[in-house]
Amino acid sequence: MKQKKYIPKPVDTSDVRLPEELEMLVEQMSENVHDVWAETRIAQGWSYGKKRNDEKKLHPCLVPYDELPDSEKEYDRNTSIGTLKLILKLGFKISK
Repeated sequence: MKQKKYIPKPVDTSDVRLPEELEMLVEQMSENVHDVWAETRIAQGWSYGKKRNDEKKLHPCLVPYDELPDSEKEYDRNTSIGTLKLILKLGFKISK
């Protein structure tokens, strides 16, 4: 059976601007995104290692969020921003 080529089609949220009050939520969401990822990895048997090693299940990002390099934090921020923008694009309201 020939497998179809996967072509990602995320919703275009380029026209969505996050309100200022949601911008401060991004960092909290980003830390949680990291913690969920790390919790899953640890449950799968991964642990901290200076260099990533898939065979030994070692990963350098299995550290608290505030110890991550900025490049890794940026990945989590992009995920958080994309999620918030999608929620708004779909017509939902976010309130405190």
